[in-house]
Amino acid sequence: MLRKNWLLTTGLAVLILIMVVLTKSIAQTHPLTEAYIFGDSLSDAGMVFQATGKLYPPNPTYYQGRYSNGRIWIEYLSDRLHLSTEQTKNFAYGGATTGSIANSYVPSLLKQVQSFTQTHQKTNSDALYVLWAGANDYLQGASSATVPIKNVMSAINLLTDVGAKKILVANLPDLGKLPATRNTTNSGNLSALTQAHNQGLRRSLKVLIQQDSKLQIATLDANGLYRDAMINPAMFGFTNVISPCLSSSGICGNPDQFLFWDSIHPTTAAHRIIGETAFSAIQEAGMINSRAILVP
Repeated sequence: MLRKNWLLTTGLAVLILIMVVLTKSIAQTHPLTEAYIFGDSLSDAGMVFQATGKLYPPNPTYYQGRYSNGRIWIEYLSDRLHLSTEQTKNFAYGGATTGSIANSYVPSLLKQVQSFTQTHQKTNSDALYVLWAGANDYLQGASSATVPIKNVMSAINLLTDVGAKKILVANLPDLGKLPATRNTTNSGNLSALTQAHNQGLRRSLKVLIQQDSKLQIATLDANGLYRDAMINPAMFGFTNVISPCLSSSGICGNPDQFLFWDSIHPTTAAHRIIGETAFSAIQEAGMINSRAILVP
């Protein structure tokens, strides 16, 4: 009887301790109340479309200003985070590089962030700040990863200077394995630049986190996701991870089974998977608590 009572008392004490720890964890994890997005066409939800008087990218071939056949990853991510369109401020611009390029009318990642911080001297620390850029630098001829990485880190530093604490940064998919590049003479060079970019970005982010213990940075591993999809398409519901659905001969009949919509950009089916992967990265980084995943 004594042993039974002891086990009951001990078990109750352990249960109470677990509840206290979980309660403290939830109390210390504030929900994400807003999202600010900076980047290029992979995240552009209509900036170029509006700037060109709704002429480009052409609708309905491209869905309502997205560089895809439907909604894009950041919109799927916002759904998972229960953020409305009013709570999601998207500054991403199709064609953007990480930094300034002469005679470019497209605001770079750095310019997008600079414009934001100039009008937000103190920003929301419970907001998510999303950065994904770099592909256009290399596709447009950058021969080294040094400057693009520096630009991305400068953009992050500008955001942290005005109070950003929760940041999601995406790396680059293999730029030598896109439908537009895989059969070109530059394929191998683009793959090498992608690897250099991702390795340098990872090291730079690690140093930044070590310098600021209050900073939470989640990494969206787009490179690993694309690679896994190409190795095992069926696991993602794809039957074609090589060719674009949209080509000179028309539009394929089963776009949800394609990784690529056009020769560079993913389909909305792929974007949905990217959004889910981003959500998992945010969750693993401790930016949200378990209550955020109750409603899919």
